[in-house]
Amino acid sequence: MYLERLELVDFRSFRSAELRCGPGVRVLVGANAQGKTNLLEAVHYLATGSSHRVAGDGPLLRSGAEVAVIRADAQVSSRRLRVELELRPGGRARARLNGQAQPRFRDAIGQIRSVLFAPEDLGLVHGDPADRRRFLDDLLGQRRPAYLAARQEYERIVRQRNALLRSLRSGARGRAEPDDDSTLATWSAALVQAGATLLAARIAVVRALSAPTESAYGDLVASSPVREASGRVTLSYQLSTGRVVPAFEGSGVPDPAELAAELQDGIAAAAEAERERGLTLVGPHRDELLLALNEFPAKGYASHGEIWSLALALRLASRDVLAEVGPEPVVLLDDVFAELDERRRSRLAARCSTFEQVLVTAAVDEDVPLDGPRHLVHAGTVTADPVGPGDLRDAEDLP
Repeated sequence: MYLERLELVDFRSFRSAELRCGPGVRVLVGANAQGKTNLLEAVHYLATGSSHRVAGDGPLLRSGAEVAVIRADAQVSSRRLRVELELRPGGRARARLNGQAQPRFRDAIGQIRSVLFAPEDLGLVHGDPADRRRFLDDLLGQRRPAYLAARQEYERIVRQRNALLRSLRSGARGRAEPDDDSTLATWSAALVQAGATLLAARIAVVRALSAPTESAYGDLVASSPVREASGRVTLSYQLSTGRVVPAFEGSGVPDPAELAAELQDGIAAAAEAERERGLTLVGPHRDELLLALNEFPAKGYASHGEIWSLALALRLASRDVLAEVGPEPVVLLDDVFAELDERRRSRLAARCSTFEQVLVTAAVDEDVPLDGPRHLVHAGTVTADPVGPGDLRDAEDLP
């Protein structure tokens, strides 16, 4: 899969912009705060239905605009694909596939696949558990499109169950309604079934990520003069019940029925605490992806260089996992090379040379050791015609 054309209208800093692409490497060069990341963000939105920088769609609209448009043409195997998204504040987004309006916005999401590595990805290692859960969910949403609907249904159930628990919290109301316990049991049963589906998919994808993550990390740090060269990466999935599932134990998709039984037992054990706190304490929304180097938790023990290498290895492994079950995703690298030493730059560049399409941003052209056309990004504009490495005009020369 590769993008042929990306068009933005009133998206972020762009009133109107067009980027003509093709297979191989494309480098977007420009000073800071000129809009380079916005272009990658738009491609990432096509793949996941969300921004990697903000929670809602409102900040994605250019100031004063009522709607933003992301339009992309792509080549997927032997067929051409056009995806068009219209983003509005308040969740009233619309989507078209090949000119046909889609009844559900999510039906257009993931048709164009991508893997994005950005500086924010350091949070995959030292950030909150929610960062790592979102990493797994975004990956699964592209690997198995039905997962998006399953996750939305689960989140709806948790919201409804939390609302009921808050109403049952001691002192929240004068007396309990006769059917409150029955209603809570109904929502608990729904959470168990929906949650088991998510758990099975997450554990399976962690298992799939394990080997390619360790391989990518080892490749990035090979011949390193420091201890990280011998570092072994291990991934594990920790359920809210406390059980840890190492990725190297077992393979494939675990039995959802067994996971449902575990969730049911966990909810029963946490029943009193849930009523006291008015909060659902058991379920995939409270799980954790555990990352370790040399059997030590990466969070808290890894050096800055190890964090960069591990976060990048997770994204490179995501690309491999997606390519196993569908079209190869577009690889997006947001100002990555500037943060790497010469050895890691060369090793990352060697990997990128084998990918079908790579879009790279950089403030300094010389930081990117990749051949390929360059586009200059300046003040919300993108040069339509690319130039070769070293042939860029200075941004100050643009009108």
